[in-house]
Amino acid sequence: MAARPVLKMGDPLLLSRAVELEAFGTSALDSLLQDMRDTMLAQHGAGLAAPQIGVPLRVVIFGFESSPRYPDAKPVPYTELVNPVLTFLGEEQEDGWEGCLSVPGLRGLVPRYQRLRYEGFDPQGVRIDRTVDGFHARVVQHEVDHLDGILFPRRIRDLTRFGYTDTLFPGRVMQDD
Repeated sequence: MAARPVLKMGDPLLLSRAVELEAFGTSALDSLLQDMRDTMLAQHGAGLAAPQIGVPLRVVIFGFESSPRYPDAKPVPYTELVNPVLTFLGEEQEDGWEGCLSVPGLRGLVPRYQRLRYEGFDPQGVRIDRTVDGFHARVVQHEVDHLDGILFPRRIRDLTRFGYTDTLFPGRVMQDD
């Protein structure tokens, strides 16, 4: 188990829809999740999708107590989510600054639904069903987008609000994206 290289924007695998996982509780899934955890921690990420490390499966992880990449964000409970399905609760969206391990050094102002329900399974196949809002909802949407071949720059409505982190936020100390 080890941190793996993160694929960067332009890699064709990041543009493809990932496939559903069919077998739960396997050593292969355990190994994948360990590599994902190691990679997310090494990169100080808020979340990671399996396609970002070259595995085209519908598996995401996310969560942190505090994040050097999002210093103002409230904690998000660590979650391993397989075959997620999102249901947006209401039409209300909020713009928020996002970065991505696959789009290093760049941030953009991205609209996301403020409240949603996510369903799926844990690694053993136990059903997960949660209703969340705020940054937690933003992180889930960002990671599930990866499973559908969508990187956050495609969600930006105003490209004048997209640029290099150190230029957009001069003097602010943030972990590099």
